[in-house]
Amino acid sequence: MKTVFFQPLKGPIDNPYIGFTSFNHFRGEALYSDCIAGKSVGTETENFECYPVPQGVEEKGREQGYHPDTTVAYIRILWKSFEPEQGRYDYAFIQSILDKAREKGQTLMFRLMPHSTCARDDVPDWLKKIMPCPERPDGMRVKDSPTDGRYLQFFAKAIEKLGARFDRDETLDCVDVCLPGAWGEGYKLENYPQEDIEMLMDTFVKAFPNTKLLGQVASSLMINHIGKSRPIGVRGDGTGDPYHMNEYFPRVFNSLEKENWKTAPVSFESYWWVSEWYRQGWDIDDIIEKTLGWHISTFNTKSFPIPYELKDKMEYWLEKMGYRFVVRALVLPESVRAGDTLSLRFTIENRGVAPIYNKLPFTVTLTGKEGALEAQTDVDITNWLPGGKTEEVKLRLPKAMAAGEYKIYCSIGGGEKPTVKLAMQTENDGKNYYLTTIEVEK
Repeated sequence: MKTVFFQPLKGPIDNPYIGFTSFNHFRGEALYSDCIAGKSVGTETENFECYPVPQGVEEKGREQGYHPDTTVAYIRILWKSFEPEQGRYDYAFIQSILDKAREKGQTLMFRLMPHSTCARDDVPDWLKKIMPCPERPDGMRVKDSPTDGRYLQFFAKAIEKLGARFDRDETLDCVDVCLPGAWGEGYKLENYPQEDIEMLMDTFVKAFPNTKLLGQVASSLMINHIGKSRPIGVRGDGTGDPYHMNEYFPRVFNSLEKENWKTAPVSFESYWWVSEWYRQGWDIDDIIEKTLGWHISTFNTKSFPIPYELKDKMEYWLEKMGYRFVVRALVLPESVRAGDTLSLRFTIENRGVAPIYNKLPFTVTLTGKEGALEAQTDVDITNWLPGGKTEEVKLRLPKAMAAGEYKIYCSIGGGEKPTVKLAMQTENDGKNYYLTTIEVEK
């Protein structure tokens, strides 16, 4: 037997499902122009919350800073964009978003919002003809949703239709579970009977059995409710604000009944944006360490430019965010006979703060002068929590396999699935990672 050791690679790596997200934009597109929070008090975010970006919004951010590359697009659309008339659903609009993400090499995080805070982004017009709806005067940022008992039933119907059409699309990776209130974030939940809120939550569970769900921190009760029937992740809006970081988030995470991060992702969204954190003088190192402690997989700074002065801090964050896999050692025989079973013992280290939540194939390939053998193993990579893990892989070699020296490679994903890059120092083509050689004998 022999043991081969590998050293980890330093620096951030662009991998699927993790890292910074683009927001209402796609990979490589424009960034919103940087702006100072409070410049127009109470309304400074209205133009940034919905897809598509409203006409006239300045997008010169790439002249003002930078944004890390991203494999995740986070898109939020309005209910009225999906259901402009009661019972008529614009599936083509949703499909165009999925197609654009796929074209850009991204997976999609998605939220169907009931409304925003301004009249332009209100509930559907047809709903206003059925029930009383809050007025949204300019500059007032009215967060309230209708309190008519039918309101959540109508919204739940739209969620059902969305899931029925798109739940099995693998580009659609995560869906936010929406609550009443602006942006679906849980404003004045006390206005609604508990059973009605649970009905809405149960609708998401039934509509998206194959898509990961993220629950708002505004209601740990609802995260716990859904968590009784299936894995659910956590979305932490308001990241960076000292109150959220030091009081609100700790209280919410302590009230969760499960360690949700072990089975579903944790995603954070910035309070304002990172450039504003910098101007406010907030402790960015502390923000980073706290989110890592809560097992962050993705972060949304709303497609705003990040000051170049913070690039080292952002790269440190990205290096630890989500999963980060390294093969640290491989134990195997010096040689094996054709027709026999080749035993491989992998020592895997996850140097990130979270597992991967997608069951991508772990493949071992033997390549020699006379041909190649590719074997998809039964290893479940979602079990690779932070720290070390040993995996035993046994490959039955064909009796007709030609004798000679073979190079051994491993890979994660590929084909129709995203490819995961390993953080290890070895020869690779971005998918297949060289491990060692083995002699195959007759």
